[in-house]
Amino acid sequence: MATRLSDVLRGLPARLRLEGTAKQSVETAHHRLMVAGVLFAVGFAVVSLRLVDVTMLKEGHEPRIAHHNRATGLERERADIVDRNGELLATSLGTASLYANPKLILDANDAAAKLAKVLPGSGERELANRLGSDKSFVWVKRNLSPRQQFAVNRLGIPGLFFQRDERRVYPHGALTAHILGFTDIDNRGLAGIEQSFDEKLRQSDTPLQLSIDIRLQHVVRQELAAAVEEFRAIGGAALVLDAPTGEVLALVSLPDFDPNAPGATDSEARFNRITLGTYEPGSTFKIFNAAAALDYGVTTMRDGYDASKPIQISRFTISDYKGQKRWLSLPEIMMHSSNIGSARMGIDLGRDRQRQFLSRLGMLKPATFELPEVAAPLAPNPWRDINVMTIAFGHGISVTPLQVAVGVSAVVNGGILRPATLMRRPEGQVPPGERVMTTRTSEQVRALMRLVVERGTAKSANVPGYVVGGKTGTAEKIVKGRYHRDMRISSFAGAFPMQAPRFVIYAMLDEPKGNKATHGYATAGWVVAPLVGRLVSQIAALYGLPPVDESGPELRDQLLINVAVR
Repeated sequence: MATRLSDVLRGLPARLRLEGTAKQSVETAHHRLMVAGVLFAVGFAVVSLRLVDVTMLKEGHEPRIAHHNRATGLERERADIVDRNGELLATSLGTASLYANPKLILDANDAAAKLAKVLPGSGERELANRLGSDKSFVWVKRNLSPRQQFAVNRLGIPGLFFQRDERRVYPHGALTAHILGFTDIDNRGLAGIEQSFDEKLRQSDTPLQLSIDIRLQHVVRQELAAAVEEFRAIGGAALVLDAPTGEVLALVSLPDFDPNAPGATDSEARFNRITLGTYEPGSTFKIFNAAAALDYGVTTMRDGYDASKPIQISRFTISDYKGQKRWLSLPEIMMHSSNIGSARMGIDLGRDRQRQFLSRLGMLKPATFELPEVAAPLAPNPWRDINVMTIAFGHGISVTPLQVAVGVSAVVNGGILRPATLMRRPEGQVPPGERVMTTRTSEQVRALMRLVVERGTAKSANVPGYVVGGKTGTAEKIVKGRYHRDMRISSFAGAFPMQAPRFVIYAMLDEPKGNKATHGYATAGWVVAPLVGRLVSQIAALYGLPPVDESGPELRDQLLINVAVR
């Protein structure tokens, strides 16, 4: 008969039976502890994930500001903006924004006091009012730094939540302020390229590429700021265009502002003198007067006018700043910047042809440009004989510096008008443009502009080897309906190298003051022409332009330098 298990157990010593029972109990307890530990770990993980979801990922009570790609469902930020070489000009960085549900705040005053200590610039009383409201959603602070977010988390205040946000950032600060503009707290474009291309930047994943060269932008701003400081001007502006394509390579207006904090600046700093400022251009307009007269055939390079005495018309007197008091050929009128000679040339040109020519150059309507900040020119209406004479030397009409630069570009590039653009043109894809004068007229005026720099009022802009040409302009500002002698706009408009123009340069100083170095003069030849000369030197070095022999007969023949001057 088989031995029964109970008999066996009954035969064991009592101690062994007790040890077996204890061991079984221990093992059972161990298994139960393991199960409990796993359950606690899972619970902790769930709570942790929920905490991360609420504080970092959950969208909260407001809709997300960033948009989504409908095809993939993936979130994407506002597109970057880059310069012509791919250098980053504007981008969006992910941040966290803090909001609250006041109905979950236990003590609004206590919470406000704690938050005010870790969020600089947040007023405790204002926070208490917001946190104590009867709303279910209030913003506490937008775009926190990681350190601020961590500090708020450490406070452990119930009813506070984070929402993922984004902030527009401009790495170059004020350097590109008047080009890029800025956005509001919700990343909507409010000025500049950000406003003009707001929808495209929101919908595109591809960076928006501008024509600007940030290296040249830095050079231009540095030199312009130095001139503004040296001559104690209230402001200044400078523009560099690619003559064949119309691309804007640099655009600077001073004073400027930091687009990362646009609310901290005043309206004067946000004013773009290049596109919004309308000024009487002064003698820079003599470029267009000469071009019109030559193009319509009312004068030639060897013709001239009597500039021996001022012109009296009605109650106005037209005189020269430093009159030669003799008959002047057309080249001499340009070289000596004769108002008298230019006015007589304007009369020969006539009202209708003058107006038609300026209209073809785009001087009588707002410039076509990618920025929203573009002003309309101020032209006379009716257009009388006195207007014809004063416009011939740049008075009685107000245009933007952008319009002057575009007009000069058409004059020097062979007679083709192409609107300026802030968009980089694909290689070899230059728009045909509109012919506004003959190639012959363009060649002749280029020779006149070179003569002004070589022997005339803009000699300080000359850089040996780079064949600079242009025209200075000094115009008194109108204050309460009268010209003010001590308040002026001093400017220069030109290009180089004149035998095959590549760069158009416009520069101006607003209300410069003469100093010891300029013998007290603040006219363009003294204060702006040297600035242009420095810019030419640096542009040539930046783009690797080799100097040429300016005395060679081939170059002089190419520039038609054999003109009637003495």
